[in-house]
Amino acid sequence: MEPVTFATEDGLRLEGELRLPDGEPRGSAVLCHPHPKHGGSKDHPILWALRNELAGTRGVAVLAFNFRGVMGSGGIYGGGHGEIHDARAAIERVRDEAPGLPTVVIGWSFGASVALRESLDDHRLAALVLIGMPLRPSDVSLPRLPGTAELRTLALPVLSLSGDNDEYCPPEEARAFVASLPDGRLHIVEDADHYLWRRERDAAAIVGAFVDDVLGG
Repeated sequence: MEPVTFATEDGLRLEGELRLPDGEPRGSAVLCHPHPKHGGSKDHPILWALRNELAGTRGVAVLAFNFRGVMGSGGIYGGGHGEIHDARAAIERVRDEAPGLPTVVIGWSFGASVALRESLDDHRLAALVLIGMPLRPSDVSLPRLPGTAELRTLALPVLSLSGDNDEYCPPEEARAFVASLPDGRLHIVEDADHYLWRRERDAAAIVGAFVDDVLGG
């Protein structure tokens, strides 16, 4: 694991950790963490499981990073708007490790909201993974989700993954959301909540298989 720093287009310095596969990478991935105001950082178990799966098993260069204002990253919380700049800069940084190869952005919870909105305008991306997409955010303040017409323009394979007991991404709402995407794929993990406790490796393997499919493996 290699500590890295990189700059956003609005001049902030962010911290991250880069994990590379043993051989030449087949592609790259960025991991976007959950809500900064609710303890979110790059160091959650599900994000560690994803790093291990993608770099250790699937041959992918992976960058996990902290959004602005989290731990050693500069700036302050950006309300879900400034964090789009952060995701964009992370994508740019990880692509230095696998130039010209496909890039996947993976977000969990708040990070899924950021990843989705970044992907609408980022033509460098080959696919998108949304884990616990906050379709029912409750008391967690998040920017408005893109409408159906905007989602129809998302010409990427999208995997939506969540637990069957996810209060922020209930299965029925996840199904409706995926149906609004041109190439949406849904996986509901049984006996799991929003945090996927004790199902982290299972969830990471599902994401890894999707990434393999995107990379042609």
